[in-house]
Order: sequence, then structure tokens, then C-alpha cells
Amino acid sequence: MINILKEVARGKRGARDLSYDEALIAAEAILGQTASPVQIGAFLIAERIKLESIEELEAFVAVSRKLARREPVLQGLDCAGPYDGRKHSFIATFPTAFLLSAAGVPVTLHGTACLPPKWGVTLQDMIQESGIDIARLTQADAIEAAAGSGVLFAKAEDWCPPLGALRPLREDIGMRTILNTAEKLIDYSCSPYIVFGIYHNTVFDRLSRLIIKLGYQKGLIVQGVEGSEDLYIDRPNRVYTITGGQAQLDIIDPESLGLETEVPELEWTALRQLQTAEEVLQGGGHMAFYNQTLLNGGVRLHLAGKVNSIEEGVYTCKHLLDNGEAWAVYAKWKSLLHGSKAASLGQV
Repeated sequence: MINILKEVARGKRGARDLSYDEALIAAEAILGQTASPVQIGAFLIAERIKLESIEELEAFVAVSRKLARREPVLQGLDCAGPYDGRKHSFIATFPTAFLLSAAGVPVTLHGTACLPPKWGVTLQDMIQESGIDIARLTQADAIEAAAGSGVLFAKAEDWCPPLGALRPLREDIGMRTILNTAEKLIDYSCSPYIVFGIYHNTVFDRLSRLIIKLGYQKGLIVQGVEGSEDLYIDRPNRVYTITGGQAQLDIIDPESLGLETEVPELEWTALRQLQTAEEVLQGGGHMAFYNQTLLNGGVRLHLAGKVNSIEEGVYTCKHLLDNGEAWAVYAKWKSLLHGSKAASLGQV
């Protein structure tokens, strides 16, 4: 590990990217915690300064996957959003998941309690607010609910224990590291499709090449709301579409679909996130969040090949929201989890 540190921590001019094999050694030492906390922290910070190469990212994803529970529970779409949560925006991917399942596309969601650098509201926080004791939610509970509803939520630190072991160190560092990217690509259900959120457009090319190397049938990289996989509803969106081993830049404009809506400024808590999602899933709520769910649902249905166009996807999603089918999927998922030993606060 010391020899590897010498290569990545020589400063901005002297540092070099590791080969894939070198990065594997580093990833195994860090995720296996055979390296010391000081060495792990030094490596993560040095990589942050140098910027991670594709080979380094690929190695960290490979080791994370090796140490995680991964099985084809649902063969559908993996929604890879930021584990550091949201501070200023609606988590549209949550209601969108149940909407997609109602349309016949199973979905895997995953996350943890909030992390740096954002320390925002997470999917896990929302689920806790729904009355599920997240601390008692087992892998078996999650898989049973997925079998009945088509939506899997994987608690990342349970499904990949090294992430939990490294949490205290990551909290002390307080900044984004290579783990913030690798953890989103573990893909617990071995999904053929992925939608992946980024913050800066400078990483579009690097991440698209990585997703191609990881073997997905199709992928969508979104420069989304707060670095998430959620498309904006009040402005055009830059995305990279990946299919057939090729990536291309596209613009998805909600105005062209008749969906563009001004977004209200709100103070977001986990409870408000959950209440807003439930209003949307019942075909109501603020039009900005209703339309944002339609847009993300339509785009993801198109990505998964369920519809022939984004427009068709939007119409399909609107029907499923308005006739109660999306809400029925959510109610079933929640009921299954309430029926498990993770339940604590009542029923749907």
C-alpha cells in the first residue's frame, strides 16, 4: 500500500494513474481494511486531488461487487443516485420506481444513511418515515417485498459490509472520494439497465466508458438535480445515452414534452419527501413534482425498451398515476415490509 501511495500522492504534477492491477491491490487493501486508517485516508484524499481514472474506478467497483451480496433478484433498472442525499430538491426517483414497476419494469433502489459531502435526506430516511424500522430491515425482508412488488431497496451497508466499516473514516474526511462513485455501481440485482447521476459534466465521458466496460445493455448518465439521476423539470437536461457499446450526448427538454414547470423552493425533510412522493403516487400533489415523476418515468421506460419513445412513456406513466396502479404497487411494497419484522409503526 505504501508503494501505491507513493504513485498517487506525489502532488498534482507528479502523481500518476494506477494500472487496473495496481488499483485492485489498493481497493482490496482499503475495502478489506488491511491498510491502516491513515493509509486509507491518504489514498482517498490523493485520489480526490488527482482525479480517478477509469481503471481505478473499475477496480474499486469490481472489489466492491466481490465483497457484496449480488444476485438477480430483479432483472430491470438500477437507479444509481447519490448516497449523500438531497438538501434542496425532491427525490423523484422514489415514486418513479413504483411507477416503473406498475409499467412492468422492475427497479432496484439502494442507499445508506446520509454521508458527506452533502449530508442530505436519503432514500433510507424516507423509508424510515414511512413506518419501517430501517435498522431491522433484513435482506430477506427486502427480497420478499421485491418479489411481491417489483421494487427492491438494498441497504448498501448491509449488502456490502465494507461500506459500513468505512463509514466513520469517510465521515471524518468529510469530502467526496472514489467510494462515492464505486458504491453506486455495485448493482445488487445484476440489472441490465442503469440510470446514473452525476454533478459535473466533465465526468460524462469517463463514466460512460466505465458503464460500457461494466457490460450494461443500456445506460443513461444524467447531469441531474443535485448530482442525482433525476432529470430537471424546469430546464433542459444533458444526458449521455449508452447503447450497443456506444455513448452519445442527448438533450432532454421538458418544455418540448409540455412538462416544464417552475419548481417551488421548499425546506426538505424526510417527512416532506415522503408525503410529496405519496401525493404524486396518488395522482396529485404539486404539478412540478407530478410532472417531474412523469418525465423521469417516461425516460426510464424508454431506456428499458418498454415504450418506443419518451412521449409514449410519459403518456403511459400518466395513466398509471391517475388510475391508481402506481399507488397500488407502492401500497403492496409497503404492506409487505410492514408485515415483516422490520415493521414498527402501522400500516398503509
